Amino acid sequence: MSGKSVEVLTSDPAGVTTVQDRGDTGPAAATAVLLAEVLAGVLRVEQVPADSHFFHDLGADSLVMAQFCARVRKRADLPTVSMKDIYRHPTLRSLATASADVTPAPAPAPPVSPAQASAVDPAQASVVDMEMSAADTVVPAPPRTPTAAPAPPESGGAAVTRRYVLCGALQLLFFLGHSCLAALVAVEGYEWISAGSGLPDIYLRSVLFAVLTFLGLCAVPIAAKWMLVGRWRSGTFPLWGTAYLRFWIVKTLIRTSPLRLFVGSPLYVLYLRALGARIGKGVTILTRSTPVCTDLLTVGDGTVIRKDVLLSCYRAHAGVIRTGPVDLGSDVLVSEHTVLDIETSMGDGTQLGHASSLHSGQAVPAGERWHGSPAQPTDVDYRTVDPTDCPTSKRTTYGVLQLLTLLTVYLPLALGGLSILFAGAPQLRELLAPQQAGFTSREFYTYALAVSVVVFFGSLLAGLVAVGVVPRLLNRAIRPGTVYPLYGFHYGIQRAIELITNRKLFTTLFGDSSAIVHYLRYLGYDLSHVEQTGSNFGTEVRHDNPYLSSVGTGTMIADGLSIMNVDLSNTSFRLSRTSIGPRNFLGNRIAYPSQGRTGDNCLLATKVMVPIDGPVREGVGLLGSPSFEIPRTVMRDNQFGHLQTGDELRRRLAAKNRHNAVTAGLYLLARFVHFFVITLITMGAADLYPVLGAPAIALAGVVILAFTVVHFALIERASTGFKGQKPLYCSIYEPSFWRHERFWKMASVHYIEAFNGTPFKNVIWRLLGARIGKRVFDDGCFFPERTLVSVGDDSTLNAGTVIQCHSQEDGAFKSDRSTLGSGCTLGVGAFVHYGVTVDDGAVLAPDSFLMKGEEVPAHARWGGNPAREMPDGHPRPEDRR
Repeated sequence: MSGKSVEVLTSDPAGVTTVQDRGDTGPAAATAVLLAEVLAGVLRVEQVPADSHFFHDLGADSLVMAQFCARVRKRADLPTVSMKDIYRHPTLRSLATASADVTPAPAPAPPVSPAQASAVDPAQASVVDMEMSAADTVVPAPPRTPTAAPAPPESGGAAVTRRYVLCGALQLLFFLGHSCLAALVAVEGYEWISAGSGLPDIYLRSVLFAVLTFLGLCAVPIAAKWMLVGRWRSGTFPLWGTAYLRFWIVKTLIRTSPLRLFVGSPLYVLYLRALGARIGKGVTILTRSTPVCTDLLTVGDGTVIRKDVLLSCYRAHAGVIRTGPVDLGSDVLVSEHTVLDIETSMGDGTQLGHASSLHSGQAVPAGERWHGSPAQPTDVDYRTVDPTDCPTSKRTTYGVLQLLTLLTVYLPLALGGLSILFAGAPQLRELLAPQQAGFTSREFYTYALAVSVVVFFGSLLAGLVAVGVVPRLLNRAIRPGTVYPLYGFHYGIQRAIELITNRKLFTTLFGDSSAIVHYLRYLGYDLSHVEQTGSNFGTEVRHDNPYLSSVGTGTMIADGLSIMNVDLSNTSFRLSRTSIGPRNFLGNRIAYPSQGRTGDNCLLATKVMVPIDGPVREGVGLLGSPSFEIPRTVMRDNQFGHLQTGDELRRRLAAKNRHNAVTAGLYLLARFVHFFVITLITMGAADLYPVLGAPAIALAGVVILAFTVVHFALIERASTGFKGQKPLYCSIYEPSFWRHERFWKMASVHYIEAFNGTPFKNVIWRLLGARIGKRVFDDGCFFPERTLVSVGDDSTLNAGTVIQCHSQEDGAFKSDRSTLGSGCTLGVGAFVHYGVTVDDGAVLAPDSFLMKGEEVPAHARWGGNPAREMPDGHPRPEDRR
């Protein structure tokens, strides 16, 4: 604006905003006038000075400014403004200057509806190397619209509904058949093991049965993939048809294979090769998200794929499954918490930083380093450890030893443990067996109760001792800062420490309470002089090594923190201390590296990419990927400060501790009741086995799953008084927040993952109180607050997505409803915050973070972290700076 002053104020008694322009008539001044009108309406104030800072001077927060952005987007005479623009240009003057030359983008065309997507040309190419029926017609990836004329909405919708119901019925039949087969094998194996004479014979039989069972469980997914699918190719096929059913069966079997236990081992690479993946030599894969369309995955020699990477080679969109390649060259590094969409590639020697993603069509040129979501070039080097000597023989030896340990120790004990115990101590048979077989008698239930108490609480106590003692002894064998070869003794020790100390049962039990501080210290965390808040950590805290994890005084951490203590190359690893500074607040889903450059008094927003270069950030907030600075706090969240000091804090903290102690007791009681009923069902099946045979065991498995769903649904609804949750804005020291914490702890949905990709998952969400429309496809979404979520008909929720209707920042807690319209798509790994409205047909790109209060217009495409409009599917040029 040529440096000229624009004074924006309201003098009309009726509240009409006017602008006093001191001589500037340029486009920036005109834009400032219009922006001021919108902002005054949102803030409900009488004066909006042009140079006032949105957060520091006007007292706005991100939720208020998101509403401002939404209103601006609805104005055809104003350019699009995103939250990233707000943080970069936090005054009306600077925002108007930056956006004056930006013209409003035209609304994108509506995407194809699920009914239209299913009405495709039967002559088009198949996604697999076998003939499909006409109902499974495939649309090639480019172009992405069908050539055939769409069917009328009524008939198309009815056809999709029929496929939806039929697919669910066939998925149920598959589950029942799989349960019967597993029960038959287990019963026959147990009887054969028990028929052995003496301890050595029973042990040898257990080993043989373990070997045969393991080989069978490994071979079935591989055989099913090649028989039902053949070789995967790029393309699309509609949801809920026979092609999708085959896809779902293969995906389910692949992801339940025991070879998933060998993630991080050369054996896991062999498993993926057997499924059709083209993987070179010396590759290390640590992610537990197993690729499904494995023929479309190419990984060159020496590449490292770290944990929590999503690269399934497929995604769902607008009623169809799209499959596409993911091509990684040689010596590639893919860091933690990343998403690789279909049709992406990375050249030789490239790097992708943590908390980043590649969107469809992105290709990283050879030798370049990229980061961010969507990724962009950077100078940051994410290779932090030198390579060392790690020959093929070391990898082979490590894999063989893993396999032998599993087949000669763990599986024999799991499959024939009871027979081995009876053979070694025959006198225990009478003690461990019920005195009579009738499950209608009182003694039957008394015995089941006694067994449940001993096993449940005994294993809980033993586990608590084990996580504190065994890893501490193992940790003496490794030293921080020393470079060790992969797949050696030290690597096995580190993997064992990580496995044993990351027990979700205990973090759930102690999290969101004062007890979590003592538990993490018990594990080995350095927590300095803790300022107890009663909410220092959430229920999901992970680490590579607890003895090298430090958190400063006064820091509060929400759920989803992953502390990265291990630096990796394709041949070596090194342990490093990871330190989080004092007086910080960390939001959800944060991977914090050992090289993190944040110090005192920082706010790290949800899904932020923690910087590892540049100066140490202090006294600021960080948002986005790549991250940029935002205000550390806003005036609105300071209104609860008087509750966090002195006698008032001590009184309220004591009350919170009492409430949390009761919650922990209820948590244990609910899980004990669940375990007790499972014990009853198991003993009842054993009692019926002489009459019904193996079907009694299969029936018990089905009943246990059904009971688990109903039990935890009742527990969860009871924790809220069988009422829907309401939006909250309160201090963490108020009873309304404590009740919300109780809901989190009592709400257990670990079992729901078994229903991903089936119509039954929608039924369970509705049972838990979520408002889910018709024919919603849910491939792995999570709703922390079910009753605050609404999802419209025919929406698509991909794997790893989250709709979280709450936020905690320091001592303030906020929650609100989030609504998705009909036909919406959430990309893989996308995160939707509270108070969000996504209109019909809108698409959120993979790994995006849709901030609180955002309003996404109908049929718009948004993406990025934080998410903003992406009309062409790519970030705007100014967002790449």
